[in-house]
Amino acid sequence: MRLIVARCEIAYSGRLATHLAEAIRLLMIKADGTVMVWSDSGGQRVRPQNWMSPPTVIEEHGQPLERLVVRKLRGEEQLEIRVAEVLSDALHEMGPPIEVPALQKDGEERDLQELLAERPQCCGEGFRLVRREWPTDIGPVDLMCRDEAGAWIAVEIKRLATIEAVEQLTRYLERLKHDPALADCRGVLAAQSFKPQARVLAEARGLRCVEIDLQALRGDRAPELQLFAA
Repeated sequence: MRLIVARCEIAYSGRLATHLAEAIRLLMIKADGTVMVWSDSGGQRVRPQNWMSPPTVIEEHGQPLERLVVRKLRGEEQLEIRVAEVLSDALHEMGPPIEVPALQKDGEERDLQELLAERPQCCGEGFRLVRREWPTDIGPVDLMCRDEAGAWIAVEIKRLATIEAVEQLTRYLERLKHDPALADCRGVLAAQSFKPQARVLAEARGLRCVEIDLQALRGDRAPELQLFAA
């Protein structure tokens, strides 16, 4: 994590336009692309003055630092930080990435991952497993597979797929595509059930949603038969 204390002014454009006059602020830049701007004033204030959540692109201009530009990978949101004076600039090693507790896998999710690793074709026709827990610098992708044509697919597995799960898979894909060999990697969100909003967001981002029947996958009961017209 990088922490910068600087005299700076802030301009945000996107859903609206805002401007913060020059003052001393703390700039917090996280490894996942999150950028937050904090002020030492405001009494009991517990939220940053401005922030940009990942996936983002961060551009740094000047040596010493004169300007930071943070842009969303999708949409037109932009945070521009014009630096008049840097008082402190420190990089802190926070150790290996840790999953947010709400995103940690429970027992059923671990079962799903193990079973789908054995039968990746349940996530898509012709899928074959390359590796479980494929590492990225922000956490592991549950399954990395290839399809019949040899294309890469990142599979994220949840018991209940929420908007946060969609965001998690989106972040993984953004990191994976930094590797030219994985530039065309697609995403699949596999879950026992989906929040309606999560399904809408996933499909809008080009992610495929696959609903998994855990009991059928375990062999506890036969899968439902489907009839096809001749």
